[in-house]
Amino acid sequence: MKTLLALLALFLCGCAAFKKTPAIEPNVEKLTPEHIAEVKTLVTKLEPFIQTKDQEGKLPSLTFKELEAPLNSGEKRFLHSFRDLKAGEVGVRIPFQGLSQGEKDLVQLRGQKIRIKEKEKELPPQFLSPQVYQSYQFMMRAMERDIGKRLFVESGYRSSAHQLYLFIFYLSNHDYSIRETVKWVALPGYSEHGNPEHLAIDFINADGINGEYNVTEFEVLPEYQWLLKNASKFGFFLSYPKNAPAGITYEPWHWRYDGTPKPQKF
Repeated sequence: MKTLLALLALFLCGCAAFKKTPAIEPNVEKLTPEHIAEVKTLVTKLEPFIQTKDQEGKLPSLTFKELEAPLNSGEKRFLHSFRDLKAGEVGVRIPFQGLSQGEKDLVQLRGQKIRIKEKEKELPPQFLSPQVYQSYQFMMRAMERDIGKRLFVESGYRSSAHQLYLFIFYLSNHDYSIRETVKWVALPGYSEHGNPEHLAIDFINADGINGEYNVTEFEVLPEYQWLLKNASKFGFFLSYPKNAPAGITYEPWHWRYDGTPKPQKF
């Protein structure tokens, strides 16, 4: 009898060990102090890794597995809680673009130079799908022909793993509120920067104006006014205009390629 009870106890212990760990559900209005501390830990661990990947030009191929490699099991579980969030559940009505990892056949842009306060700065390498790159180049030739100015690619393709890191990183800018952060930074799988076929470009001008801290500065640029009149001819459309119902903040610098440019002559 004692032997039977001992075996039963071992069986129950084994079953308990295989129980699924309860999912972590972060407070979308504002993270708890404990979860804020965990976010800070993730950023501290991952930031050097991301910077190295960026310098090597390998961010486009970043996978979730690689992103999680520096983390322990508890940190991975916490990171998964953000990866599993659905945009509609946190107040943003935008379509799911699909998870994108290890994208190949991208065109790399290097040597993009701008000037900020009279100092030259070279932008980090950016990546575009071939069709988007070609249409972007055609569009910039037309802009330079018409107004003698061009825009540069500050952000092109991002893998979903990179997007997940960015979401975690920018939580601190919005008082650790998921609901506020999603208005500015898309959740992984919902970013147009992760859809190679309909890729979005974030533009910056030659003087370093990108609208990040002052939307009006970008809005009044002659480059932006030109985009409003001409970008659709090259297949680019403003994704998040003023008063858009999606819940995303107005982003005059963010233009999506829809793959249907009109024929152009040069």
